[in-house]
Amino acid sequence: MPLAGGCGLTSGSPLADGVRPGSVGQGLPLKGASLTVTSKSFSENIVLGQIMGLAFKAAGASVLDRTNIQGSIGAREAVRSGGADAMYEYTGTAWITYLGHDEPIPDPQRQWRAVRDADARNGLTWLAPAALDNTYALAMNRADARKYGTRTLSEVAALSRRAPGAVTLCVETEFAARDDGLQGMAKAYGMNVPASRVQKMDGGIIYTQVSGGRSCTFGEVFTTDGRIAAMHLVVMRDDKRFFPNYNAAPEVNSATLRKYPAIKDVLDPITARLDNDVARELNAEVDVAGKDPREVAEEWLVREGFITR
Repeated sequence: MPLAGGCGLTSGSPLADGVRPGSVGQGLPLKGASLTVTSKSFSENIVLGQIMGLAFKAAGASVLDRTNIQGSIGAREAVRSGGADAMYEYTGTAWITYLGHDEPIPDPQRQWRAVRDADARNGLTWLAPAALDNTYALAMNRADARKYGTRTLSEVAALSRRAPGAVTLCVETEFAARDDGLQGMAKAYGMNVPASRVQKMDGGIIYTQVSGGRSCTFGEVFTTDGRIAAMHLVVMRDDKRFFPNYNAAPEVNSATLRKYPAIKDVLDPITARLDNDVARELNAEVDVAGKDPREVAEEWLVREGFITR
């Protein structure tokens, strides 16, 4: 996933924004609470962390910003240990990476329930999930899409067998090695892509390489990335539903939630509004327009009426 910086420090900084309740936070149900929010270090998760922190602030809490922690495990461990109180996490990441399962659950609600039930034993409570599903995909530029006529991963696999030289891939090193990445995808779809036609590179470079058609016909992308629309890329449909569901949901330290149960009422309506279209819009504001994640988060919350200034 793309990285982003400059929004919060590991040691934390107070959220000083002068925000007030809108449709959430009426009556200041978190007044007197001191809450710490965290996130991983890529744009979307930082924006989600800022959304959470601003919502808590509008509901009356004092908020410490510890977003932009390097590495997925660091942010999760901060919530689990009590070093932070909450973050937006992804169901597929928890199920496979943290909880150690090999096979994802195809139904997104069942996947979320399985993660919720398993993580309850780890002192973590998962609140209701968003429709936002930041999963893997392959994409190509419009010229190549017209040339080869592929729209699904099954069609990409057929092309790899019919015209092997036509399918070249740009992927991140991690994706190339993961069972839920390139190896598993190739096996599930019968895709013939030898190592000589796979180039490994940083995630941000993949988008420009695919857009220009220079190094590869297909590139690994994330379905909520704002650069897909900005660079006019065409996403291949995962018609066999191979890739796991990575629905975003608030992950809260269970002791914190018992102390401040109003956290659920503050976050539920916001999470319900988050889908892939919203995520692409917000991500593009950061990754394409270069805006600060906190500014993007606050503008969206105000525009949706969740908070006021």
